[in-house]
Parts: sequence; C-alpha cells; structure tokens
Amino acid sequence: MNIACAFHHPLPESAVTPEAIFWNRRRFIRALTLATTAATFPACGSKENASQAADVPLPARASDALYPASRNVKFQIDDRTLTPAGIAGRYNNFYEFTTDKAAVARLASGLTIDPWTLEVGGLVQKPFQIGFEDLVTRFPMEERIYRLRCVEAWSMVVPWVGFPFARFVEFCAPLSSAKYVRFISFHRPEEAVGQREQAYPWPYYEGLRMDEAMNELTLMTTGIYGKPLPRQHGAPLRVIVPWKYGYKSPKSIVKIDFIAEQPRTFWNDLGPNEYSFLSNVDPDVPHPRWSQMTERDIGTDMRIPTLKYNGYSEFVASLYA
Repeated sequence: MNIACAFHHPLPESAVTPEAIFWNRRRFIRALTLATTAATFPACGSKENASQAADVPLPARASDALYPASRNVKFQIDDRTLTPAGIAGRYNNFYEFTTDKAAVARLASGLTIDPWTLEVGGLVQKPFQIGFEDLVTRFPMEERIYRLRCVEAWSMVVPWVGFPFARFVEFCAPLSSAKYVRFISFHRPEEAVGQREQAYPWPYYEGLRMDEAMNELTLMTTGIYGKPLPRQHGAPLRVIVPWKYGYKSPKSIVKIDFIAEQPRTFWNDLGPNEYSFLSNVDPDVPHPRWSQMTERDIGTDMRIPTLKYNGYSEFVASLYA
C-alpha cells in the first residue's frame, strides 16, 4: 500500500473498485488481523541489509527532460542533513509489494509505469482521463526539500520534484460542492506480489480535505533527487503532504475524485483508534502503542525531537485552529 514512511461518498465504493475488494467481510477481517498482529505498524518491514534491494532503471520518457528542476528556496530544510539517495531508496514502505522495507525496490521493479493514465471524477465540471506525459508537461516543475515523517517514528529529508497540487485542482475544475479529495492507487495483483498475498482491502485509498489539498505545501510529485520517481517511491505519480504522517501521501495514483463527504481511508478503516483521518504529525499525541515525541533520522541514525506538524506550523496551523 502506499505508505510513504505511502494509499466516500457521493459515489459508493463499489463504483470505484470491485465490490468484493471493499466489502468482502472475511477478507477485511483478515486484513484487520494482519494490521494489528504480524504487521503492527502500517507498512512496517524488517531491517534486513538494504543491499538486497536493487534500483531498476526507469523507461525513457519525454518527461525526463523536466529533470532536474529548479529548486524553490522557500521550501528547504536548514536544520537537518539531506538523506542520501541510496538510503532513502532502500528503506521504503509499500505493502503492495512487501512488508520488508529493504526488498521493496526489488519487488516493485516489475510494475508497469509507462503508459500510465490518471482518471479524474466525482464533482468536477467534466470527468476526464489524462496520460502521465500529457499531465506533467502542463505544469512548471520545481524541487522542494521536505521532511518526511513516518508514523513508525522514523524520518528522512528528501528533495521532491513536482508542482503544487492546488494548480492541479484548478485544472480539474471541481464544483463548489466538492469538499474533499479522494485518492485511489493501482490494483495489479499480477504485478504486485503483496496485493496477491496480503489480504488487505486493495487498492490503497486516501483522502484530504479540500483546504488541505489546496495548501501550498501539498505537492503533486513526479520526481526525487533530480530524477523521475523510482517505483519504490511511488512512480510515476504521488502526492506529498509533508505535515502529515507518511501514509497520507499516497503512491502510484490512478484515480482522483472530488467528493462532498469525508472519504474513508485505508488505515483508518483498519485501525480507527490508531490512524485518524487527519493524521497530522504531533509529538503530543502518542500512537496507542508507542510515543511520537521523537523520531529516528534514517540518514544519520540519530534520534531527534519530533516537531508539531512536522515543522510546518507556519503553513498549516491555521487549518486546524
């Protein structure tokens, strides 16, 4: 699942994905059991030697010319060190493939990302589909250095490449009745072993309030470290919401709906007492099974204090006042 540490109601869920995926009771209960036993963290994996994972070259695309992008100096981190690309690319949560962080890059290598089509629906003037290449060439790209905080109490600092999600919302022309945005990730069990073998309610689904989606921090993300996103980071298209825990930043998105009511979300469905809809980073709100006061920087292996809203209070505190 799209956990980055990432992946209702004018339309029923059965209109988005096959009814059996969302509502098969036995499958859902089994998924809940997995979420609270063998996989006690969302997308938590073993700590095997990261060398087991391998980077797989991405297919050449016209959009490759967009990288590297100019850095937006408004969004940079002065008090921490950039996480080395090799570490960030080999410590990934992506349950669609495996719960083993070190193995994600290898097991995700078979995911077909070209061509890739994004579907936009719900409360918009005109629902549409758009190819990845067509989409990304419509918006100026920029690089932003963000903190990324996983609910598992580890973090990294990485340079994402993309464009403001607010510009994408404007492009979609939602109706005034749209108050939330719902994200759906890919569902290809033939390519994703985790979707075949782990009985979670696939595909991954997440959501944001409209004001959160329109916030200047929210980034439609297509690249990292000056290159297109590799598969383990959610290629080819993901959303980064840096003041929230990583599972609120869905990966490998295939569908975005604008809706009137608060959408259901993957981890909140599996553990409503552990993973809230908002899931803002907050050191004063512990997870029921561990503290959120500190985090381990995977680049330095140092434990550091966690900042409220992941250090982005000036941008987002007013949303929750």
